Amino acid sequence: MPRASKRPRLVDVAEHAAVSLATASRALAGRDGVSAEVADRIRQVARELGYVANPYARTLAGGASSTVGLIVHQVDDPYFSEIAAGVIQLAAEQGLLVQICQSGRNPGYELQQLRHLMAQRVGIILISGSGYDDPRVEAEARAELAAFQEHGGRVAAIGRHALGVDAVLPDNESGGFALAQHLMDLGHRRIAVAAGSAGLTTVADRLAGVSSAVRLRGPHAADLAVVHSDFTRGGGRAATEQILNEHPDTTAIVALNDAMAIGVLSTLRSRRVPVPARMSVVGFDDVSVAADLAPSLTTIRLPMTEMGRTALTLALKPRSTRPRRRPTGHLLVVRDSTGPAPTT
Repeated sequence: MPRASKRPRLVDVAEHAAVSLATASRALAGRDGVSAEVADRIRQVARELGYVANPYARTLAGGASSTVGLIVHQVDDPYFSEIAAGVIQLAAEQGLLVQICQSGRNPGYELQQLRHLMAQRVGIILISGSGYDDPRVEAEARAELAAFQEHGGRVAAIGRHALGVDAVLPDNESGGFALAQHLMDLGHRRIAVAAGSAGLTTVADRLAGVSSAVRLRGPHAADLAVVHSDFTRGGGRAATEQILNEHPDTTAIVALNDAMAIGVLSTLRSRRVPVPARMSVVGFDDVSVAADLAPSLTTIRLPMTEMGRTALTLALKPRSTRPRRRPTGHLLVVRDSTGPAPTT
């Protein structure tokens, strides 16, 4: 399809796609009310006409837009709250505003949020939260972000492997390894993992670290039961009920994030299972409340506020020829929720 000789308008996109002006507007803004097939056709027409590119170019012609779009999985999870705090701190120092969206760990809705931010003509998009094991799930988002960057937008991610953008990468596998080592050093041999949703790369990486530590101790070093549930407090509660019912000899539970660990401790308390005398519990992230729980939580500390600042710092730099990677490191923080394995 030839490009229009003058700057294309929304009405040109609607006409070429054979849809109403309202339908074209909803599709390009990522709003509901348009079928996936029709929305894809409209976006393809817009790309061919150059309609999507020009708003980016107009917005960014004088430098970065004053708005940063931040997409997180769950706004009430302290992990994402602390990352957002870092983004907001640096944005304020730079005179930028931050618009926060929640994806709910739904890749389809995340894609919709991306398109909404692009339609709002933000200059920078940051995406925080686990990616997905199946690269096909993120293929469309990757294509949208590539087009956004080609026309002057900037992107960075936290905890994502496959988007083809600058990324801050939490030390997930090594952190999982350190947790399992700590528990086995305390004599635990019947360990269960309250894992998040299957298909998330963060879950896979942290679980790989736990499994690797167990394997290195030998084929009979420890039994490892894995229970998948939501990557939330509610998921931690549900996983713990299943562990207690199906693996009653378990002496230690590895929760793959602190939100799940809070749910684990809640269920153990309601079931009157003493921690750590009968069951040790570890988490991952070291959110701000971890030290104030009863008992205080042994966990892996990630520099979450700094991760948010680093992601925005990357996005404020000129785009590099290859995506930049910034590892976070990790620290095992031992508190009151772990102790020696029970002798009986």
